[in-house]
Amino acid sequence: MQRDLNLVQAINETLDLLLAEDDKVLLLGQDIGKNGGVFRVTENLFHKYGDQRVVDTPLSEAGIVGCGIGLALNGLKPIVEIEFLGFIYPALEQILSHLSRLRMRTQGKYEVPLIIRAPFGAGVRAPELHSESIESLFFQSPGLKVVIPSNPYDAKGLLIAAAEGNDPVIFLEPMKIYRSVRHPVPQHRYSVPLGKANVMKEGTDITVISWGSMVWNVVQAAELLEKSHGIRLEIVDLRTLYPFDIETIQESVRKTQRAVIVHEAPLTGGVGAELVAVIQERMFSNLKSPVKRITGFDVPIPQFSIEDYYLPSTDRIVHEIEQMLVSLER
Repeated sequence: MQRDLNLVQAINETLDLLLAEDDKVLLLGQDIGKNGGVFRVTENLFHKYGDQRVVDTPLSEAGIVGCGIGLALNGLKPIVEIEFLGFIYPALEQILSHLSRLRMRTQGKYEVPLIIRAPFGAGVRAPELHSESIESLFFQSPGLKVVIPSNPYDAKGLLIAAAEGNDPVIFLEPMKIYRSVRHPVPQHRYSVPLGKANVMKEGTDITVISWGSMVWNVVQAAELLEKSHGIRLEIVDLRTLYPFDIETIQESVRKTQRAVIVHEAPLTGGVGAELVAVIQERMFSNLKSPVKRITGFDVPIPQFSIEDYYLPSTDRIVHEIEQMLVSLER
Protein backbone atom coordinates (compact mmCIF):
# COMPACT_ATOMS: atom_id res chain seq x y z
CA MET A 1 0.00 0.00 0.00
CA GLN A 2 1.23 3.51 -0.85
CA ARG A 3 0.34 6.78 0.84
CA ASP A 4 1.26 10.36 -0.02
CA LEU A 5 3.70 11.38 2.73
CA ASN A 6 5.88 14.40 3.29
CA LEU A 7 9.55 14.13 4.23
CA VAL A 8 8.91 14.40 7.98
CA GLN A 9 6.32 11.63 7.88
CA ALA A 10 8.49 9.36 5.75
CA ILE A 11 11.52 9.67 8.04
CA ASN A 12 9.39 9.23 11.17
CA GLU A 13 7.90 6.05 9.68
CA THR A 14 11.37 4.78 8.80
CA LEU A 15 12.77 5.39 12.28
CA ASP A 16 9.74 3.61 13.73
CA LEU A 17 10.38 0.66 11.42
CA LEU A 18 14.08 0.45 12.28
CA LEU A 19 13.40 0.62 16.03
CA ALA A 20 10.76 -2.11 15.75
CA GLU A 21 12.95 -4.42 13.67
CA ASP A 22 16.16 -4.32 15.68
CA ASP A 23 16.65 -3.89 19.42
CA LYS A 24 20.17 -2.61 18.73
CA VAL A 25 18.82 0.53 17.07
CA LEU A 26 18.41 3.57 19.33
CA LEU A 27 17.98 7.29 18.80
CA LEU A 28 19.93 10.08 20.51
CA GLY A 29 19.49 13.82 20.31
CA GLN A 30 18.41 17.02 21.95
CA ASP A 31 14.62 17.25 22.44
CA ILE A 32 13.94 14.18 20.29
CA GLY A 33 12.08 12.36 23.06
CA LYS A 34 9.08 13.93 24.75
CA ASN A 35 9.04 16.87 22.33
CA GLY A 36 9.48 14.72 19.22
CA GLY A 37 12.35 16.82 17.86
CA VAL A 38 12.46 20.42 16.71
CA PHE A 39 10.64 19.47 13.47
CA ARG A 40 8.66 16.61 15.10
CA VAL A 41 10.50 14.03 13.03
CA THR A 42 10.69 11.69 16.05
CA GLU A 43 7.17 12.42 17.28
CA ASN A 44 5.53 9.59 19.32
CA LEU A 45 8.61 7.36 19.21
CA PHE A 46 9.57 8.18 22.81
CA HIS A 47 6.17 7.06 24.07
CA LYS A 48 6.28 3.91 21.94
CA TYR A 49 9.84 2.74 22.70
CA GLY A 50 10.74 4.42 25.97
CA ASP A 51 13.66 6.49 27.20
CA GLN A 52 16.22 3.70 26.76
CA ARG A 53 15.67 3.60 22.98
CA VAL A 54 14.80 7.25 22.29
CA VAL A 55 17.21 9.24 24.41
CA ASP A 56 16.91 12.95 25.18
CA THR A 57 20.47 14.22 25.48
CA PRO A 58 22.02 17.36 26.95
CA LEU A 59 22.81 20.24 24.63
CA SER A 60 26.25 19.03 23.61
CA GLU A 61 26.81 18.08 19.98
CA ALA A 62 30.32 16.76 20.72
CA GLY A 63 28.88 14.67 23.54
CA ILE A 64 25.97 13.36 21.47
CA VAL A 65 28.19 12.22 18.60
CA GLY A 66 30.89 10.94 20.95
CA CYS A 67 28.33 8.80 22.79
CA GLY A 68 27.03 7.57 19.45
CA ILE A 69 30.51 6.47 18.41
CA GLY A 70 31.02 4.62 21.68
CA LEU A 71 27.65 2.86 21.40
CA ALA A 72 28.36 1.85 17.80
CA LEU A 73 31.78 0.44 18.73
CA ASN A 74 30.05 -1.72 21.33
CA GLY A 75 27.61 -3.39 18.98
CA LEU A 76 24.64 -1.02 18.93
CA LYS A 77 23.26 0.93 15.95
CA PRO A 78 22.69 4.52 17.09
CA ILE A 79 20.99 7.13 14.95
CA VAL A 80 21.96 10.60 16.16
CA GLU A 81 20.01 13.77 15.45
CA ILE A 82 21.69 17.18 15.37
CA GLU A 83 19.00 19.88 15.61
CA PHE A 84 20.43 21.91 12.71
CA LEU A 85 23.47 21.16 10.57
CA GLY A 86 24.94 24.53 11.53
CA PHE A 87 25.10 23.31 15.14
CA ILE A 88 27.39 20.40 14.23
CA TYR A 89 30.63 22.38 14.41
CA PRO A 90 31.45 21.35 18.02
CA ALA A 91 31.13 17.69 16.95
CA LEU A 92 33.50 17.95 13.98
CA GLU A 93 36.44 16.79 16.07
CA GLN A 94 34.57 13.59 16.93
CA ILE A 95 33.42 13.10 13.32
CA LEU A 96 36.62 13.95 11.46
CA SER A 97 39.20 12.67 13.95
CA HIS A 98 37.43 9.50 15.08
CA LEU A 99 34.21 8.49 13.31
CA SER A 100 35.65 8.65 9.80
CA ARG A 101 38.97 7.02 10.76
CA LEU A 102 38.26 4.21 13.21
CA ARG A 103 38.00 1.45 10.63
CA MET A 104 41.35 2.45 9.11
CA ARG A 105 42.91 3.10 12.51
CA THR A 106 42.02 -0.41 13.71
CA GLN A 107 42.86 -2.03 10.35
CA GLY A 108 39.28 -3.14 9.90
CA LYS A 109 38.85 -4.63 13.38
CA TYR A 110 36.15 -2.12 14.34
CA GLU A 111 33.22 -0.76 12.35
CA VAL A 112 31.13 2.23 13.36
CA PRO A 113 27.53 1.85 12.12
CA LEU A 114 26.48 5.34 13.19
CA ILE A 115 24.00 7.51 11.28
CA ILE A 116 24.01 11.26 11.93
CA ARG A 117 20.82 12.99 10.81
CA ALA A 118 20.54 16.76 10.51
CA PRO A 119 18.14 19.22 8.87
CA PHE A 120 19.99 21.66 6.64
CA GLY A 121 19.63 24.31 3.97
CA ALA A 122 18.14 27.75 3.53
CA GLY A 123 14.74 28.96 2.38
CA VAL A 124 12.83 28.66 5.66
CA ARG A 125 13.61 32.10 7.15
CA ALA A 126 15.73 30.68 9.98
CA PRO A 127 18.26 32.64 12.09
CA GLU A 128 22.04 32.49 11.77
CA LEU A 129 23.65 29.01 11.88
CA HIS A 130 20.29 27.32 11.22
CA SER A 131 20.53 27.15 7.41
CA GLU A 132 24.07 26.02 6.66
CA SER A 133 24.92 23.90 3.61
CA ILE A 134 28.30 22.51 4.63
CA GLU A 135 28.07 19.08 3.02
CA SER A 136 31.51 19.54 1.44
CA LEU A 137 33.14 19.25 4.90
CA PHE A 138 31.98 15.64 5.08
CA PHE A 139 32.35 14.98 1.36
CA GLN A 140 36.07 15.70 1.73
CA SER A 141 36.47 13.29 4.67
CA PRO A 142 37.27 9.72 3.54
CA GLY A 143 35.39 7.14 5.59
CA LEU A 144 32.03 8.92 5.63
CA LYS A 145 29.06 8.38 3.33
CA VAL A 146 27.02 11.52 2.63
CA VAL A 147 23.35 11.22 1.68
CA ILE A 148 20.82 13.93 0.78
CA PRO A 149 17.30 12.87 -0.28
CA SER A 150 15.13 15.15 -2.40
CA ASN A 151 11.78 13.46 -1.76
CA PRO A 152 9.97 11.28 0.81
CA TYR A 153 10.24 8.04 -1.20
CA ASP A 154 14.02 8.32 -1.44
CA ALA A 155 14.32 9.45 2.18
CA LYS A 156 12.77 6.23 3.48
CA GLY A 157 14.71 3.97 1.13
CA LEU A 158 18.04 5.71 1.65
CA LEU A 159 17.71 5.74 5.45
CA ILE A 160 16.94 2.01 5.45
CA ALA A 161 19.94 1.37 3.20
CA ALA A 162 22.14 3.43 5.52
CA ALA A 163 20.96 1.35 8.50
CA GLU A 164 21.63 -1.90 6.64
CA GLY A 165 25.34 -1.09 6.29
CA ASN A 166 28.12 -0.77 8.83
CA ASP A 167 29.54 2.52 7.59
CA PRO A 168 29.13 5.92 9.25
CA VAL A 169 26.58 7.95 7.28
CA ILE A 170 25.86 11.69 7.32
CA PHE A 171 22.17 11.90 6.41
CA LEU A 172 21.13 15.46 5.59
CA GLU A 173 17.46 16.44 5.34
CA PRO A 174 16.51 19.60 3.39
CA MET A 175 14.35 21.73 5.69
CA LYS A 176 12.78 23.61 2.81
CA ILE A 177 10.97 20.48 1.60
CA TYR A 178 10.24 18.86 4.99
CA ARG A 179 6.53 19.48 4.47
CA SER A 180 6.23 21.11 1.05
CA VAL A 181 6.92 18.01 -1.06
CA ARG A 182 4.69 14.94 -0.91
CA HIS A 183 5.26 11.64 -2.68
CA PRO A 184 3.74 8.14 -2.72
CA VAL A 185 5.66 6.04 -0.19
CA PRO A 186 5.12 2.28 0.18
CA GLN A 187 4.23 1.11 3.66
CA HIS A 188 6.43 -1.96 3.33
CA ARG A 189 10.18 -2.07 3.85
CA TYR A 190 12.34 -1.20 0.84
CA SER A 191 15.75 0.33 0.27
CA VAL A 192 17.27 2.76 -2.21
CA PRO A 193 20.92 1.83 -2.78
CA LEU A 194 23.54 4.29 -1.60
CA GLY A 195 25.80 5.57 -4.35
CA LYS A 196 23.14 5.37 -7.07
CA ALA A 197 21.81 8.56 -8.67
CA ASN A 198 18.30 8.95 -10.07
CA VAL A 199 17.54 10.33 -13.53
CA MET A 200 14.39 12.24 -12.58
CA LYS A 201 13.73 13.52 -16.09
CA GLU A 202 15.23 12.40 -19.36
CA GLY A 203 16.37 15.02 -21.85
CA THR A 204 18.62 15.54 -24.83
CA ASP A 205 20.19 19.00 -24.55
CA ILE A 206 21.80 19.60 -21.13
CA THR A 207 22.48 17.40 -18.10
CA VAL A 208 21.66 19.20 -14.85
CA ILE A 209 23.02 17.55 -11.69
CA SER A 210 21.57 18.55 -8.33
CA TRP A 211 20.45 17.25 -4.93
CA GLY A 212 18.17 18.09 -2.00
CA SER A 213 15.65 20.89 -2.32
CA MET A 214 17.43 22.42 -5.33
CA VAL A 215 16.22 19.49 -7.43
CA TRP A 216 12.72 20.98 -7.39
CA ASN A 217 13.97 24.37 -8.58
CA VAL A 218 15.67 22.53 -11.44
CA VAL A 219 12.43 20.67 -12.25
CA GLN A 220 10.56 23.98 -12.48
CA ALA A 221 13.34 25.52 -14.58
CA ALA A 222 13.21 22.56 -16.95
CA GLU A 223 9.51 23.09 -17.54
CA LEU A 224 10.01 26.80 -18.29
CA LEU A 225 12.97 26.23 -20.62
CA GLU A 226 11.15 23.56 -22.58
CA LYS A 227 8.10 25.82 -23.05
CA SER A 228 10.05 28.96 -23.96
CA HIS A 229 13.04 27.59 -25.90
CA GLY A 230 12.37 23.91 -26.55
CA ILE A 231 15.41 23.02 -24.43
CA ARG A 232 15.09 19.57 -22.89
CA LEU A 233 17.06 19.20 -19.66
CA GLU A 234 18.05 15.82 -18.30
CA ILE A 235 17.82 16.04 -14.50
CA VAL A 236 20.11 13.85 -12.40
CA ASP A 237 19.33 13.75 -8.67
CA LEU A 238 22.63 12.70 -7.10
CA ARG A 239 20.99 11.40 -3.86
CA THR A 240 24.34 10.15 -2.48
CA LEU A 241 27.10 12.75 -2.60
CA TYR A 242 29.77 10.34 -1.43
CA PRO A 243 30.28 7.95 -3.07
CA PHE A 244 28.63 9.65 -6.06
CA ASP A 245 27.38 7.76 -9.10
CA ILE A 246 29.92 8.58 -11.79
CA GLU A 247 28.51 5.95 -14.17
CA THR A 248 25.08 7.62 -14.38
CA ILE A 249 26.71 11.05 -14.77
CA GLN A 250 28.96 9.78 -17.56
CA GLU A 251 26.09 8.18 -19.44
CA SER A 252 24.00 11.34 -19.23
CA VAL A 253 26.75 13.81 -20.13
CA ARG A 254 27.91 11.74 -23.08
CA LYS A 255 24.34 11.88 -24.38
CA THR A 256 23.67 15.61 -23.88
CA GLN A 257 27.30 16.82 -24.24
CA ARG A 258 26.64 19.67 -21.83
CA ALA A 259 26.50 19.77 -18.03
CA VAL A 260 25.29 22.15 -15.31
CA ILE A 261 25.57 21.59 -11.56
CA VAL A 262 23.13 23.29 -9.17
CA HIS A 263 23.64 23.43 -5.40
CA GLU A 264 22.90 25.94 -2.67
CA ALA A 265 26.24 25.65 -0.87
CA PRO A 266 28.87 28.31 -1.69
CA LEU A 267 30.62 28.08 -5.03
CA THR A 268 34.24 27.77 -3.91
CA GLY A 269 35.22 24.29 -2.76
CA GLY A 270 31.70 22.93 -3.09
CA VAL A 271 30.78 19.43 -4.20
CA GLY A 272 30.10 20.92 -7.63
CA ALA A 273 33.79 21.69 -8.04
CA GLU A 274 34.70 18.01 -7.74
CA LEU A 275 31.95 17.03 -10.16
CA VAL A 276 33.26 19.56 -12.67
CA ALA A 277 36.78 18.14 -12.32
CA VAL A 278 35.64 14.54 -12.81
CA ILE A 279 33.47 15.41 -15.82
CA GLN A 280 36.33 17.39 -17.41
CA GLU A 281 38.82 14.58 -16.78
CA ARG A 282 36.64 11.74 -18.04
CA MET A 283 34.40 13.36 -20.64
CA PHE A 284 36.31 16.33 -22.02
CA SER A 285 36.18 15.06 -25.59
CA ASN A 286 32.38 14.70 -25.34
CA LEU A 287 31.71 18.24 -24.11
CA LYS A 288 30.45 20.98 -26.41
CA SER A 289 30.84 23.65 -23.71
CA PRO A 290 32.48 24.15 -20.30
CA VAL A 291 30.66 22.70 -17.32
CA LYS A 292 28.69 25.40 -15.50
CA ARG A 293 27.96 25.77 -11.77
CA ILE A 294 24.89 27.59 -10.42
CA THR A 295 25.31 27.87 -6.66
CA GLY A 296 25.05 29.94 -3.54
CA PHE A 297 27.55 32.76 -3.08
CA ASP A 298 30.81 32.74 -1.13
CA VAL A 299 29.26 34.37 1.93
CA PRO A 300 27.54 33.07 5.07
CA ILE A 301 23.82 32.44 4.65
CA PRO A 302 22.38 35.98 4.83
CA GLN A 303 19.55 37.16 7.06
CA PHE A 304 16.16 35.99 5.91
CA SER A 305 15.17 39.36 4.42
CA ILE A 306 17.61 38.74 1.55
CA GLU A 307 17.81 34.95 1.73
CA ASP A 308 16.00 34.48 -1.60
CA TYR A 309 18.76 36.42 -3.40
CA TYR A 310 21.33 33.94 -2.10
CA LEU A 311 19.66 30.71 -3.22
CA PRO A 312 19.72 29.50 -6.84
CA SER A 313 16.08 30.26 -7.61
CA THR A 314 14.16 28.82 -10.54
CA ASP A 315 14.43 32.16 -12.37
CA ARG A 316 18.17 32.32 -11.79
CA ILE A 317 18.67 28.77 -13.09
CA VAL A 318 16.66 29.62 -16.22
CA HIS A 319 18.63 32.85 -16.74
CA GLU A 320 22.03 31.21 -16.24
CA ILE A 321 21.25 28.41 -18.69
CA GLU A 322 19.91 30.92 -21.23
CA GLN A 323 23.13 32.94 -20.91
CA MET A 324 25.17 29.77 -21.27
CA LEU A 325 23.48 28.97 -24.58
CA VAL A 326 23.69 32.56 -25.84
CA SER A 327 27.45 32.64 -25.23
CA LEU A 328 27.85 29.44 -27.26
CA GLU A 329 26.06 30.96 -30.24
CA ARG A 330 28.46 33.91 -30.46
